[in-house]
Amino acid sequence: MNIEEVQSTAKKQRIATHTHIRGLGLEPSGRAIDMAAGFVGQKEAREAAGLVVDMIKQKKMAGRALLLAGPPGTGKTALALGVSQELGTKVPFCPMVGSEVYSSEVKKTEVLMENFRRAIGLRIKENKEVYEGEVTELSPEETESLTGGYGKSIGGVIIGLKTIKGTKQLRLEASIYDALIKEKVAVGDVIYIEANSGAVKRVGRSDAFATEFDLEAEEYVPLPKGEVSKKKEIVQDVTLHDLDAANARPQGGQDILSLMGQMMKPRKTEITDKLRQEINKVVNGFIDKGTAELVPGVLFIDEVHMLDMECFSYLNRALESSLSPIVIFATNRGICN
Repeated sequence: MNIEEVQSTAKKQRIATHTHIRGLGLEPSGRAIDMAAGFVGQKEAREAAGLVVDMIKQKKMAGRALLLAGPPGTGKTALALGVSQELGTKVPFCPMVGSEVYSSEVKKTEVLMENFRRAIGLRIKENKEVYEGEVTELSPEETESLTGGYGKSIGGVIIGLKTIKGTKQLRLEASIYDALIKEKVAVGDVIYIEANSGAVKRVGRSDAFATEFDLEAEEYVPLPKGEVSKKKEIVQDVTLHDLDAANARPQGGQDILSLMGQMMKPRKTEITDKLRQEINKVVNGFIDKGTAELVPGVLFIDEVHMLDMECFSYLNRALESSLSPIVIFATNRGICN
């Protein structure tokens, strides 16, 4: 028998040039500290960037790009990343280089637009109906197997959930039973089940069992308050480009033509302007209802002297849009050979 140990599947982040930047390293008064938040030196530039961050937070900065000029290695990218970190950890930061727009398969304006959309986040707040509580009973219901023979198949599961206010018994589908098995749910665990999608999440073990002499290092959680069935707010962060890409993929059927179409599709498909306008309408609808809020991020364009007149006229129009992110340009033209 061959048993292998594998690396953890958790996403690892490589240590790169600017991964240590945690902000601009300023005092509350706005003065720069010598060594702070991963920065050393560049005090005047950091203080100036701090003023920009204050303007952005007061919603007084929009449609105007920032230009950072300096020799290579003086920290232009680090400053841009510091600005985005000061605005918040969930604020999108999209770096690009001026030469990226000269692609053989995609228009220049399309590359710029795609990066613009990557730098605009959308925080969606959903009120979902969930069943939450400590599992008091977990009994699968067996039915005759559809394939014949003597085997039995699981037709459903009866689960008892207990909160401080009361208990409830629920009959769930067989597919939710599979999700319960995957999450390794046992009697005495605190879980919640989404009513619409049937997704199951195990929160931890009920602290009523914490007195047992348990060798496993378990996370004990208190018994949930309120009723078993309740509404819960769930927050998701996406970018506008994620929405574009999700809606641009061909939603083919199972027939041979659509499968061939998906295989023959070029690697990079252009997202049409019409689709973007439709998504903007939907996003604006969400914002008006109050179920989502826009999080303008930071778009950082390095070596901006590589861009031509077409790109700049396009940027001019894009910066005036109500959905524009904060744009930071960087260049070393005229300062280094």
